[in-house]
Amino acid sequence: MPIEASPIRRLAICAARAIASPMKILPRMIAGFALLLSVPAHAIVGGGAPSTEGVARSVVTIVGSRGNFCTGALIAPKLVLTAAHCVQPGADYKIVEYGADRQPSLQDVRAVAIHPGFNMQAMLAHRATADVALLQLEAPVKAKTPAALGTPNIPIVVGSRFSIAGIGVTVRGDGKSGGIIRVAGLVATGRPGTLQIRLVDPVGLGTRDGLGACTGDSGAPAFEDKQGGPAIVGVVSWSTGPNGSAGCGGLTGVTPLTLYRDWVLQTARQWGAGL
Repeated sequence: MPIEASPIRRLAICAARAIASPMKILPRMIAGFALLLSVPAHAIVGGGAPSTEGVARSVVTIVGSRGNFCTGALIAPKLVLTAAHCVQPGADYKIVEYGADRQPSLQDVRAVAIHPGFNMQAMLAHRATADVALLQLEAPVKAKTPAALGTPNIPIVVGSRFSIAGIGVTVRGDGKSGGIIRVAGLVATGRPGTLQIRLVDPVGLGTRDGLGACTGDSGAPAFEDKQGGPAIVGVVSWSTGPNGSAGCGGLTGVTPLTLYRDWVLQTARQWGAGL
C-alpha cells in the first residue's frame, strides 16, 4: 500500500484548507501541529529514535490540498526530493516550516517535477517504478541542511545497511503518533538491485512487527554511509506489515536513485540549482 495519506487526517485536512484559505485556516492548523508535536512518540514503527540531528536535519514535511501528508528531503536550499506518488497533478503542495519557537507555517512550492517513468499502478502493486519527484521552493527552508545525493553501493547485497528518516506515524491509524522526525536502521532483504530495494528490521527480518516506514513516511530519504558521510541513495515508496500483510512494520520498499540520479541532477540544473 502507498504510505502517503489518511492518518494524521485532521491535520492534513487543516493543511489542505489552509492552502486554499490561509488567513482563516492557518491558525487552527498551527494549533493542531503544536498539539501533535507535544505527543510523546518513540519510533517509526517499532522503536526508531526521534532525531533532529544528523540525517534528520534534511527532512521536511510536505502537505497537499487533497489532504495528503508526506516526507521529503532537502538536497539544495530550495530543492526537495520526495516520492512521485506524493505529489501527483491536480493538487497544490506546501512545505511545513518551523520557526525558532517551533510554530509551524506553510511555505510555497514553485514547481513540481515528476519523473516521466513513474507508473502509479506499478507502485501500488509494489513493483519497481520511477517513484521520484522534485519540488522547487519559493524560498530556502530555514533551520535545515541539504543532504548529499548519491547512489547505493553496487552490488547491493542482502544485509546491506541503510537508514530511513521520516515524519510518519509510529502506530498505524494513529495520527497522534506522527509528525516528529524519526530515524531507523534497516537492512536489505530479498533480491535488492538497481530497480528496487526491500528493507527490514535487522532483528525481526520482516516476520514480526518491527522498524519500518508507515503512513506519512512516503518520500522519506534512504541513506547509506559513504566515505564523506551519509548520502541519500533512495526514496521510500511503500510498506507492508509482517510477512507481507497490509500495514507497517514489515517490509519497507525503497526506490533507489541508481537509474534516476541523472534526472534529478538535470532537473536541478534546469531550475538553476547546482548539486
